[in-house]
Amino acid sequence: MVSLATALPVPTRGRARTLLFGAGVLFGLSAMLARLASGGRLMSGGQVTLVRFSVGVVAVLVLFVARPGTFRPVRYALLVSRGLFGGMAALAYFMSLSLIPAGEATLLNNTFPIWAVILSFFLLGERPTLHLAVALAIASAGVFLVVGGGRLSFSLGTGELLGIGSAVLGGFAVTSIRALRATDNSPTIFFAMAVGGVLVSLPFSFDPWPTELLPWVAAGACGVVAFLAQLLMTEAYGALAIPEAALWQQLTPIATFCWALTLGERLTGVTLLGVLLGIAGVVYGAVLGHESRPDTRPELREAAAGLPTEEP
Repeated sequence: MVSLATALPVPTRGRARTLLFGAGVLFGLSAMLARLASGGRLMSGGQVTLVRFSVGVVAVLVLFVARPGTFRPVRYALLVSRGLFGGMAALAYFMSLSLIPAGEATLLNNTFPIWAVILSFFLLGERPTLHLAVALAIASAGVFLVVGGGRLSFSLGTGELLGIGSAVLGGFAVTSIRALRATDNSPTIFFAMAVGGVLVSLPFSFDPWPTELLPWVAAGACGVVAFLAQLLMTEAYGALAIPEAALWQQLTPIATFCWALTLGERLTGVTLLGVLLGIAGVVYGAVLGHESRPDTRPELREAAAGLPTEEP
């Protein structure tokens, strides 16, 4: 028998940053696929969310069967929290996309790292360094330019409230991940989120379903890509405090725009400046920022390291 502690080492900070970079690229692709699925009102926000998380449930169950012993829940209350907050955050975001322009919805949703930093300060005692705070501000300014070209104007309607709500819920969700990574592995945490996403989106998916093939393919692909992105992100939270992880996640909307270029969106000078600012903020924070406090007890971190190499 090989214990979890020897299966996959807790990621180093360098590896965790690489994982978050990869997660950002994949999350950007999943957002583009979600747009394809819901474009022209082909699928509602609730339907896209349901398909995405249903695919995730199937994918992680296949992983559990293929690697017996992978499903090892420890902190049940936090797993429920991760599932409900993560599922509600995704549902609110997709519903926001169906009501307001995509750029505005994405920008509002992408304020979740700020909420996560605030919550982690009060709930986990993680304090951002001055360098990380400055870097997050620079990267956020870049995201604003990328998503809206610096010209977004806001009202406070249902779509905007849903966008803000998705960000706050997302802040709670990633705070749960950070706490869970001391005891629970990434696939187990994702399973909680996927089940929660199915449960919260099901009541909002009773509109007529499309008969065209494109939305089904796009939504299914969105589920597969988001599954991989979530595993990478969750694994990375085992090594990085939330303030630094939040900084790296500002790459997601930049990646979303870059993927959208394949659909014919134009690259303006303002957008290019935003991309450069976002990258500069991430690099600045990665070089000069550092973890605000050590991780929890080594034996707990090792227990959540990853997948077993053989059946126990």
